[in-house]
Amino acid sequence: MSRSGADLALLLLGGYRTLVEAAQVELAERGYDDFRPVHDFAMRAIAAGADSASELGRRTSVSKQAAAKTIAVLVERGYVAREPDPGDARRKRLQVTPLGFDVLRQGETIFDELRASWARRIGSAELAALESRLRELVGDDAVRADAPGWVAQAEG
Repeated sequence: MSRSGADLALLLLGGYRTLVEAAQVELAERGYDDFRPVHDFAMRAIAAGADSASELGRRTSVSKQAAAKTIAVLVERGYVAREPDPGDARRKRLQVTPLGFDVLRQGETIFDELRASWARRIGSAELAALESRLRELVGDDAVRADAPGWVAQAEG
């Protein structure tokens, strides 16, 4: 049976969703039930130097208002802090907190565990081949973790 291009796109999206939803469940079991994928994207951008709502919005392809809303949630939950700017006392810079870095590390560990689970299901060689083919098709840097655009708009 022949499949359409739309079927391929949906399968790829389904793979992404399956991994992300399983990671969210596991993060919740580890005590991070308030963490969402958009938070990961935002915190990675902040850790990489996005130290204001304007800069976070630019890096994640969302409005300054959407970035500010995400920042407020991250600050409230203790994942990000506003720190005084040493060069400008009127300005506050964003910083990922130790708790924020912990949840990012936990997420990375969980994704490694999920990858290992997939390797057990289909075989390590098959998974490696799948990853290799996807790299051929989309490249190594097709998606930047700090610029998800379409994902960042789905605040949860």
